[in-house]
Amino acid sequence: MKSPPAGSTIAPPLPADKAGWRVLYNGYAAFYKVPMNDEIASTVWGWIHDPKHEVECLVAKTADGRLVGLAHFRAMARPLAGRVGGFLDDLFVAPEMRGTGIAEALLARLTEIAKSRNWQVVRWITAENNYRGRSFYDRIATKTQWLTYEIKP
Repeated sequence: MKSPPAGSTIAPPLPADKAGWRVLYNGYAAFYKVPMNDEIASTVWGWIHDPKHEVECLVAKTADGRLVGLAHFRAMARPLAGRVGGFLDDLFVAPEMRGTGIAEALLARLTEIAKSRNWQVVRWITAENNYRGRSFYDRIATKTQWLTYEIKP
């Protein structure tokens, strides 16, 4: 795996990181062509700062403190295994920082968290047409046989 740029860090976001996180989150939403607004972003920002909420966040910062990547994740019960795993909801790296090791660093830190919590696996989904992301995922993870479905209530 590629190492991130020297001096970069991976950690939960601080309250002062909100503007930088929002730029990344807007970029993630735009990539998937999902409308983003202040209400949604404020809700998610609140979740990741509420220790009682399941959603957590890691951000990647450059040596000068600029946010360049994010990962939203949560615990996921696995009833057939009688175990707990992790679910990576969102992974996004600023376009100008792709290929620099930021995604690898975010997933490496998430893997450390998973080990410390005794999670059996970390799982995620991505869009069929996310070719660059899928190429990266194919290098670092195992593609499963599962298809994803949803019902809107």
